Amino acid sequence: MATRNHRAAAAQQPANRGAAVLAGKQKVAAAGRRRALGDIGNVVTDVHDGKIQLPEGINRPITRSFGAQLLKNAALAKQNAVAPPAKPVAARAVPKPARKAPAKPVPRPEQAPKNATSSNENNKPSEVVAGSSSSAQKISRKKVVCTLTTVLTARSKMACGIKQKKLIEDIDKLDGNNQLAMVDYVEDIYKFYKATEHESRPSDYMGHQPEVNPKMRAILTDWMAEVHGKFELMPETLYLTMYIVDRYLSLQPVLKRELQLVGIAAMLIACKYEEIWAPSVNDFISISDDAFSQQQILVMEKAILNTLEWNLTLPTTYHFLVRFAKAAGRGDKQLEHMILFFGELALMDYHMVTIRPSVIAAFAVYAARCTLKKSPLWTDTLKHHTGLHEQQLMEGAKMLVSSHAAAPEGKLKTIYQKYASEQFGCVALHPPAAGPGLV
Repeated sequence: MATRNHRAAAAQQPANRGAAVLAGKQKVAAAGRRRALGDIGNVVTDVHDGKIQLPEGINRPITRSFGAQLLKNAALAKQNAVAPPAKPVAARAVPKPARKAPAKPVPRPEQAPKNATSSNENNKPSEVVAGSSSSAQKISRKKVVCTLTTVLTARSKMACGIKQKKLIEDIDKLDGNNQLAMVDYVEDIYKFYKATEHESRPSDYMGHQPEVNPKMRAILTDWMAEVHGKFELMPETLYLTMYIVDRYLSLQPVLKRELQLVGIAAMLIACKYEEIWAPSVNDFISISDDAFSQQQILVMEKAILNTLEWNLTLPTTYHFLVRFAKAAGRGDKQLEHMILFFGELALMDYHMVTIRPSVIAAFAVYAARCTLKKSPLWTDTLKHHTGLHEQQLMEGAKMLVSSHAAAPEGKLKTIYQKYASEQFGCVALHPPAAGPGLV
């Protein structure tokens, strides 16, 4: 019985094996007739509630680029179903750009308008990109055309005297990293200087001085400039010294024999205010040939401070000279030395005592530019920083130029010889300025 069953199973095995082989061949043939995927644009898709549904049999993850392509194809298919298909447009070959070395970033061109035409929608991405770049180049290359209206408007403004605002040079742009230049608030400092320079100014005191006259004051100033040079003091010290002398003489009558003592005590006060290492009282006694004792100098120092009510913090001419020289020409040492030369010549002239320090500094700058024949003589930058027009400077500059012309033959030559040296560029040796309104 068992043998019979074994034979029956053996008889059925070839038949089952042949059926399996036939089924495998049919399956391979069916697979060969399967439609290829081909272009992704041939796949019909449906969009429901903003989601993409692929046909059955396609199991592909929907990436961002793949999903965008499917949505675009679905929209095109729906549009073609409503409107007649447009004529095919030949695609333009876009050459592949060669690799270049990394360069500096270039500002991006203006974006193309959002509302594109229907022809642009049917174009391929390469054509759209090419078209947008060409349109952006056309927009960027568009030139500004001067119309008749703009020309007539400009002429009418000129006829009415309306001028365009002129550019003012930024004289502090190179001092951004210099903390001592105080770029952030230097303009506020000089606004404060101009507001306070009217206070505590010397008056015309020669009328109530019984023994002092302008010539004696000039002799004292020349001697003070010589002492200043021997002690190698700061420029601020000399200007503050002469302010203290003039201010004290404005408030107190002084005898002729005490005028030099006033000058010594004034310079002692200025040195204590401006210098790091101030000369001692004995140094002033020695330089004045023991004309005064230590007690006399200290008593006069106390008398001056009490008369001035200890008010020594104020802008002098030197503060404005430095600022205006920077506005006149940064880095021009010849011009800078010439400005300082005229600034010290102004200390010698009694007529300058009652004039504001900022105006005296403007006189010195204008006289220096005239002497060195700078063109233009007065710039918009100088006008901005000084607040003065060229016509307002003629008389004061004429006085300084006259002092320059008389200095070589005069008896008081300390300042002239100082600026005739190589240390200060020999600027005093320049011929005096000559021109309308000067000499």
